Amino acid sequence: MSDQREEVERYLRSGNYESYFHAWPGDTLVAQERNGSDALKRALIDAVEKRAADLPVPAPVPRLDMVAFTRSKVEPMVRGLFPGIEQEQVLGVLERSVVYLTPETIHPVLEGMAWPHTAWALANLYLGSLGAELLSDEAPRIVGMSVETSCYVSMEYFRDTFRFADYIIHETAHIFHNCKRRTVGLRETRYREWLLELEFRKRETFAYCCEAYSRILALSARASERAGLVEELAEEAMPDDDRIDAAEYVDILREAAAVRNGWKRILARCAPDRARRRPDVTHGLQERAPDSAPGSRSAN
Repeated sequence: MSDQREEVERYLRSGNYESYFHAWPGDTLVAQERNGSDALKRALIDAVEKRAADLPVPAPVPRLDMVAFTRSKVEPMVRGLFPGIEQEQVLGVLERSVVYLTPETIHPVLEGMAWPHTAWALANLYLGSLGAELLSDEAPRIVGMSVETSCYVSMEYFRDTFRFADYIIHETAHIFHNCKRRTVGLRETRYREWLLELEFRKRETFAYCCEAYSRILALSARASERAGLVEELAEEAMPDDDRIDAAEYVDILREAAAVRNGWKRILARCAPDRARRRPDVTHGLQERAPDSAPGSRSAN
């Protein structure tokens, strides 16, 4: 039992755990893994409930049709990135992809999460939205995270007044490199396996550019206004995230703001070199790197 307690404490402190769950009983490795994973989840849920107890919800999720709300957010991006024949199938996935982490949803989300470390990160995302003590000083300070075809978004979304921010766009943009075409009913080929082909190191750049560009479009009526908003962002509102190259980020947005369909320009700038040489670059796809991590948006 002492080994189990040590494993639970290590997990809560860092999100790390012994992947074979040797400290737990079981007639098979599968049984050990199930028993150990269940124990970690129970401990995580208990720790979250303890830290969140009696804290007020700072910004409750409004009573909206969330499917329609999400669709209204992501539709311009999908219309700009995909050919007309594919748009409705992609929208059908994205409009149901967003999960807001609230007092009502956090328990089932953590309980149903397959990967303990991802559950730990989501627990900290939720605690951060409440202003509660995080599980560790090393915990990621994020406001959104994408896992396969689901996007988990902080309640901070409904109280953030920063006009260039939209966590929903940022997180759904990550779905494009996490989701296979066949998942949404689209034809898949050897070179078109994933929804969009992105260079691995530019996945965060792509998500941040999509986020900013969506807000620039919403705040402007003409190209000259878009250009001015890019310069305002460059001077006053740059993302605080060392995963992106700031100069490249601004340059991509300047290019996007100057053309009719800036979404395609963003995609072209974030595509792998081999895709840029192909004529169908704007709708190319890339095999996902096996060590890729879930996308996440940092809290600025």
